[in-house]
Amino acid sequence: MFPTLFHFGHLSLPTFGALAAAGLMLALLLSERTALLAGVDPAKLWDAGIFAVIAAFVLSRILLVVLYWKTFAAFPLLLLTVPSLTPIGLLLTAIATGIWLWIKRVPLLAALNAWAPCATLVWACLGLGHWAEGSDPGMPLGPSTHPIGLYVGVFALALTLACYVTLRRHIASVAGWTLIAAGAGQFLISFLRAPGSPSLAGLDQLQVVALGLIFAGSILIAAHSLRLRNNRRATATTL
Repeated sequence: MFPTLFHFGHLSLPTFGALAAAGLMLALLLSERTALLAGVDPAKLWDAGIFAVIAAFVLSRILLVVLYWKTFAAFPLLLLTVPSLTPIGLLLTAIATGIWLWIKRVPLLAALNAWAPCATLVWACLGLGHWAEGSDPGMPLGPSTHPIGLYVGVFALALTLACYVTLRRHIASVAGWTLIAAGAGQFLISFLRAPGSPSLAGLDQLQVVALGLIFAGSILIAAHSLRLRNNRRATATTL
């Protein structure tokens, strides 16, 4: 593994941090293209993406301080440097970003469709980052272990390409199908990971999150279908 991209004296650049930053920048650049395909103002989607990144950073730190107040009081700077992007932090970020989109009058479903390949691109970079630093252990595979981060990175890159092609073909509810595919892939890959502590019905945290993604994707597809049905009824009534 190669956890450090380069090292010069007392300065070093972690590979995971470099890949995460590259993934975010590439996703923002990609959003300018996907916004046009989804019928969203690219400038507004860019601003929303910047807001989501800042919100994820700030809310994750606030959540970290709230959950580990005593540690923060003793070692404030040390705690704030700890990676802390959790499912709860992501949920709070999604809520905050949804409110931002509503205030800026950006259609939520269209924005989610435009962001689908961008999100999977970030996921791919994060997976490859975990593989580089060896922080996502897998089950034994001969003398070694399954390279889970590599599996995730390759799967997410393939999903990014599929999302982009689907968006170009204007297939409905790209975001919904992307969530279902991501959840199913994450759930299957989890069986090759080192077992985690059970959190719900014998499932570990990542498996619960994966099932949540599948459920959320199903809701988005249903919402999109309902919207199309209502639009057709309105058009028929007008005619």
